[in-house]
Amino acid sequence: MTPNVPLAVLVLAGVGSPALLLALLGSALLLNRPLPERWTGTIAAAAMTIASAALLLALIVHGAAGTGTRLLSYGDWSTSHEGGIAIEFLVDRLSLGFAALSAAIAGVVSAFSNRYLHREPGYNRYFVLLAMFVTGMLLVSLAGNVGVLFIGWEFVGLSSALLVAFFHERPAPVSNALRVLSVYRISDAAMLSAAVLLRHVAGTDSLSLLFGGARAASTIGLTGPTATIIAVLIIVAVAGKSALLPFSGWLPRAMEGPTPSSAVYYGSLSIHAGCFLLLRSAPLLEQAAAARLLAGALGAATAVFAGVTTRVQSDVKSSLAYAALTQVGIIVVEIAIGWYTIAFVHMAGHACFRLLQFLSAPNVLHDLHGMEDALGDRPRRAVGYLEVVAPDRVRRQVFLVALERGFLDSILDRMIVAPFVHLARQLTRLDEWLCAAIIPAPEVALESGDDRDE
Repeated sequence: MTPNVPLAVLVLAGVGSPALLLALLGSALLLNRPLPERWTGTIAAAAMTIASAALLLALIVHGAAGTGTRLLSYGDWSTSHEGGIAIEFLVDRLSLGFAALSAAIAGVVSAFSNRYLHREPGYNRYFVLLAMFVTGMLLVSLAGNVGVLFIGWEFVGLSSALLVAFFHERPAPVSNALRVLSVYRISDAAMLSAAVLLRHVAGTDSLSLLFGGARAASTIGLTGPTATIIAVLIIVAVAGKSALLPFSGWLPRAMEGPTPSSAVYYGSLSIHAGCFLLLRSAPLLEQAAAARLLAGALGAATAVFAGVTTRVQSDVKSSLAYAALTQVGIIVVEIAIGWYTIAFVHMAGHACFRLLQFLSAPNVLHDLHGMEDALGDRPRRAVGYLEVVAPDRVRRQVFLVALERGFLDSILDRMIVAPFVHLARQLTRLDEWLCAAIIPAPEVALESGDDRDE
C-alpha cells in the first residue's frame, strides 16, 4: 500500500464522519422521526471522536512521510456530468493541523452540549446544525478547489445564522440572525467573485495554484492588478466572516444563540475561519502589497476598536466576544506582517482559551460572588491607560463611542440590513406574481341564495 492510500482514507474518514452525522440526523428530522436524545448524543460523540482521531492520525502520517503539499482526489464520479464539483482536498501541515483542531474542539462542544441542552425542545435541531458547521469547517480547512471551499464556507455561514435564531419563539434572536445573514451575504458575494475571477484568469479552480506561491502565480498570470483584486475580494470575505471593521456590529448580536454554539462559533472556530483563509492565502498576499497593507490596517483598527469596546460591555458573552475580536485583529496583523507560524500558534491557542471561557461563562457570576464573599469586599478595579494620560473630555468621548459600539449597529442597519430586507421583499413579491401567473387560482363555485333556498 502506497503512503497516499492511508492518508487519503484517514482524511476521508475525518471529513465523512460529521457529514454522515448531518445526513442521518437531518433525514430523521425531515421525516419527522427525530432520534431519542441518548441516541443522538451517542452518535454525535462517536462521529466527532472518529473525525478527531482520523485527522490527528492523518497529521502524524503526513509528518512522518516528510512530504510537502498533496492534492487528494476522490475519483471522477462527481464530475462525470457537466457542472459537477470535484472532491479534492489539499493537505499539508497547516490544513491538517487546523482541521484536527476544529474536530477536537467540536468534540468538546458536542459533549458539553449533550448535557447543557438536555430536554431542550430543539435538541436534535441543534446537533444537525452543529454537524453542518463541523462539516463546513473541515471542508474550508482541507479544500483543494474553489467549489469545495465555497460549499464549506456556505455551510459555516448558514449554520451560524440558524443557531443565532435557535430560540425562534422570541423576536430578538430572529432579528439578530437576519443581521448576521445580511453581513454573511456580502462575505459570500466577495468569495464567489474571487472564485469567478480566479477561474477566468487561471482557467482552473484549483487552490494549489492560488496558494502555491510566486512561481505558481506567475505561471497562470496571477500577478499585478489581478492578484490585488482577488486578494482584496478575499479580504472582504474574511472581514465579513471574522467581524473585522466595518462589519463588527453583528458580533454581539450573535450571542443570542445557546452558549455552546457561541463558544464554538464566535469564540473558537467560526471567527477564526477567516483568519485561516487569510493565512492560507498568504502566498497571494505576497504578490499584492496593497492588499497586504489593507489587511494589516483592518486588523489593527479592529484590535483597537474591540479592545476599547470590550471594557464597557455589561454582559459576559458580549465582553468575551469583543475580547476575542481583539485577538483576531492582532492575528490578522501578524499575517499581514508575514509572521505565519506565530499567527497559527496564536490562532490555535486563542481558540482553545476562548472555548474554555465561553463554556464557563454561565458560572462566571457565581464564581465572582464567591470570590467577593471570600475577600469580604469587591475586588479593586484596575486603572486603565486612558484614565492616566487622557483628559476627561477625551475619555468621555471614547467611552461614548465604545458604549455605542462605534455606532456600527445603525450603520449596518442602513447600509446592509435594510437594503437586504427590501430586496428580499421585492423578490418575494416577484415570486408570488410569477406563481400566480403560471398557476391560476382555482375557481370556487359559489352557491346563489336561490339554490340555498331550494
